[in-house]
Amino acid sequence: MEGERKGIAKVTKINGLRGAEDLGQAVASKVPEVTVGFWLVKILATTLGETGGEVVSLFLDLGYTMGSVLFLEVFAAAVAAQVAVGSFHPLLFWFVIIATASASTTLAELVDHALGIGWAGGAGLLLALLVASFTLWYRVTGSVSVRRVALPAAELFFWMTVLLSQMLGTALGGWMAEGAGLGFRGGAVVVVGGLALLLFLYARTGAPRIVLFWCAFVLTRPFGTMLADWLDNPVADGGLDLDRLPVSALLLAAILVCIVHLPQRPAR
Repeated sequence: MEGERKGIAKVTKINGLRGAEDLGQAVASKVPEVTVGFWLVKILATTLGETGGEVVSLFLDLGYTMGSVLFLEVFAAAVAAQVAVGSFHPLLFWFVIIATASASTTLAELVDHALGIGWAGGAGLLLALLVASFTLWYRVTGSVSVRRVALPAAELFFWMTVLLSQMLGTALGGWMAEGAGLGFRGGAVVVVGGLALLLFLYARTGAPRIVLFWCAFVLTRPFGTMLADWLDNPVADGGLDLDRLPVSALLLAAILVCIVHLPQRPAR
């Protein structure tokens, strides 16, 4: 009799998990549909996260540690709000993306300086953490697709993976610009080449779309960083020498225009 009860409880638990999984498939995702507009806003948001994060850090005279704490608090509050709402809200979603970009800047610098492993070592460590996040996400929810980010568990894994992806992209950008000596222009050429390769694989091959998506998500982070460097670096170094504050304001305005005028539908 006792064995029967345990068997029934086990079956009930499994059915409950399957029901939650089916619900996650049926409910619209809280991530936008991946279109050209998605990538445009993502690059703008990443660039704003870089320039805006620097403005806040310089204004408040924060170091890497305190800056990381501040931006992580903003990130945590934004994720909590995102999880609490019942459906996809473009402004809230992209605000969280900007928060991850700002947090990833100081966190990647902190990993590099605090651990003393350099940009290459930091990138290797972050890649391992990202793979672990994907593995755990898949084991718990059965998918790492953005089309199924609807239930709280999937959302939390999604945002942790986004943060790690942004940090990895920052570390890769730092390694290309400084470690490999390419500078922001040489690094930008490499990143654009990588994105072009991903686009070719998407258009011409049957490569797994979810793998291509996350690779592009990582690579657009250093692209945004190098774009920010080009905007505010001195003219002698190949930049435009623009002030970060007005640049950040223009980037924010551009993001808002894109959100209003470009389709922002939940992924299905």
